[in-house]
Amino acid sequence: MDHKQLRWVYLLALALIWGSSFILMKRALIGMTPIQLGALRILISAVLLLLIGFRRVSLIKRRHWPYLVVNALIGTFFPAFLFAYALDKMDSAIAAILNSLTPLQTLIFGALFFGFGFRKRQLLGVLIGLAGTVLLIVKGAELHPNQDYFYALLIVIASVGYAINVNILKKYLHDLDALSITVGNFLVLILPVLAVLYLADFSATFVWDKAGMNALFYVSILAILGTGVAKLMFNRLVQLSSPVFSSSVTYLIPLVAVFWGLLDGETVTFSQFSYGLLILLGVYMANKSR
Repeated sequence: MDHKQLRWVYLLALALIWGSSFILMKRALIGMTPIQLGALRILISAVLLLLIGFRRVSLIKRRHWPYLVVNALIGTFFPAFLFAYALDKMDSAIAAILNSLTPLQTLIFGALFFGFGFRKRQLLGVLIGLAGTVLLIVKGAELHPNQDYFYALLIVIASVGYAINVNILKKYLHDLDALSITVGNFLVLILPVLAVLYLADFSATFVWDKAGMNALFYVSILAILGTGVAKLMFNRLVQLSSPVFSSSVTYLIPLVAVFWGLLDGETVTFSQFSYGLLILLGVYMANKSR
């Protein structure tokens, strides 16, 4: 399988994994607090990845570490907590839709600060996808007037972090393999996340009842697939493609998240599915070959 085909395999797999992450976070929040969810998600992923690939640390050069630290903080650490707090107040499908702002911000930050160019067709595709996203948000607001949209700002902030993260990966960490980058990220985060659990007094505040055990089950799946495996796949996708193509996965995520939301009793209309098709058109136009 050549790189053009492989990048689409990674894109669709990531859409399925990350699209399912929102409902997993929603379920986990029934038995734990947002700060516990964010911290455990990172810690479990870190332990797994270090067991698998600790030897890859030797491949990381001194010049890579500053970028890995920034990459870890804005691409993993802060988003894990921002999403947890947002999903404690919002439906999972709406949060996934808001996350679709990432490709537009990737294009903007890449052009302004990282020297990446783009074609007019790419910008048009991103704007079409963004239009579909805005329409989905508006419809979601109509269907869920009681949602606290102040917490939507947390998703927007997280998407800015993702956009900067993608550009850093492409420009400064392109010579590192995906596993080395991922292991380096989580090595950086172990001490901060242990500090968060200590300050949050996890041992005294977590309730080991049925809801708590179910929450641990959901967060474990989220950590292993939605953070560990998905991060590894995403880092490889960035190496195989462009920052805009890689971040386009956030256009497909809402389609999966809306499906799970529908099964979980969230309200979804035919018009929302239509706007989802508009998002897919934007992805196609932003990534169509010359």
